Amino acid sequence: MRYLENEVTLEFNPDLCNGCALCVAVCPHGVFAMQQKRAALVDRGACMECGACEKNCERHAITVRAGVGCAAAVINGWLRKSEPTCDCGGAC
Repeated sequence: MRYLENEVTLEFNPDLCNGCALCVAVCPHGVFAMQQKRAALVDRGACMECGACEKNCERHAITVRAGVGCAAAVINGWLRKSEPTCDCGGAC
């Protein structure tokens, strides 16, 4: 499943990564993968902004506004069978 590719709030600082791989283990959509013993952001557009990666990142290399933004609006719209609404300025 793809979300709104350019509207995801996920940010990743690879310089802070210690290679623990927890983000890879907890991400339900394969946004992260291990490359050269460190996490790499391989599919940012697949992020559904659940926040599991940020909550498990012990070095604070990952930030995401979980439960907000366009991806959350789209998911809530599907669940409620309504049009998505968010504060993105009309991008979704």
